[in-house]
Amino acid sequence: MLKLRLSRGGTKKRPVYKVVVADSRFARDGRFIEKVGFFNPLLPKDKKERVGLEAERIKYWLGQGAQPTTRVARILGENELMPMPANGNNPLKAVPKKERKKEGDEAAVPKEEAPKAAAPKEEAPKAAAPKEEAPKAAAPKEEAK
Repeated sequence: MLKLRLSRGGTKKRPVYKVVVADSRFARDGRFIEKVGFFNPLLPKDKKERVGLEAERIKYWLGQGAQPTTRVARILGENELMPMPANGNNPLKAVPKKERKKEGDEAAVPKEEAPKAAAPKEEAPKAAAPKEEAPKAAAPKEEAK
């Protein structure tokens, strides 16, 4: 499957990306079919040097069935080469990972309520604790003669 995706270049902590057409099986920074643009995330959004795209070639590859990645689709949408993709819904994005519940569809519990909810769970195993078994005495070994 053909993909329109970003290929990273630049130096450590100074990324510059190429917008490339590549087979989805190839490495991110590996072999590609054609370079169709660039993206420099370090520049302000209002500068025209931030994004450079070859519109005709991108439209050609989209017509050939190439699928843009999420980030490339947003870049193309901002430059009006395709419709802007719908925004994702991640309501827990702002909540620290340690405070998120494992069930993704429930809202995060505020810090004040978290210890109260955890307290009854800790008490439940203590109620089951008196049901301990006495240790079994070891049987004497029989000598084979």
